[in-house]
Amino acid sequence: MAAPAPVTRQVSGAAALVPAPSGPDSGQPLAAAVAELPVLDARGQRVPFGALFRERRAVVVFVRHFLCYICKEYVEDLAKIPRSFLQEANVTLIVIGQSSYHHIEPFCKLTGYSHEIYVDPEREIYKRLGMKRGEEIASSGQSPHIKSNLLSGSLQSLWRAVTGPLFDFQGDPAQQGGTLILGNNIHFIHRDRNRLDHKPINSVLQLVGVQHVNFTNRPSVIHV
Repeated sequence: MAAPAPVTRQVSGAAALVPAPSGPDSGQPLAAAVAELPVLDARGQRVPFGALFRERRAVVVFVRHFLCYICKEYVEDLAKIPRSFLQEANVTLIVIGQSSYHHIEPFCKLTGYSHEIYVDPEREIYKRLGMKRGEEIASSGQSPHIKSNLLSGSLQSLWRAVTGPLFDFQGDPAQQGGTLILGNNIHFIHRDRNRLDHKPINSVLQLVGVQHVNFTNRPSVIHV
């Protein structure tokens, strides 16, 4: 069955944000120099980063690289967010990677992800937003989104690298990602300290008024 095509751009009206945690960057406008930097869509077309959320709210997830099994499994769960949930809250979901744009469609096919996705091959936006390079040794707890262990996940990543049409790491393996809520300002920002330090998806969705998503594949229990 054909994979869902990645979405590139769809602009809608803005709405008020649910209050998000404060931080040194929250409430500040995104610097014009960052907003003007380009990202590439699946066809290699350049889009100014700031145009993605100029007229709407967006949850923007920067991933490490497309061969990272942790990123793959996290994006597999992002793919489970119903589009209707996002539309009800007037929110869009955007994933940013740092590979060549040629890797976008295979990654979407692999993960089932059909929301918006772009790449920043030179990592300029990663750098300007202060995303970390290298890993801090810090306990990040058990992620609800990661199913593979280190050995099996690493073997899967290696197999994908050697069997893919282009033998590369699909990004800088030392680069870490992060999560932002963007609109007229930076409403929330989390910079991952290491590969397991991503934000639980439902905690981010709650901040923008998107209803809870069941990622377990088990039916929800209704208490009466």
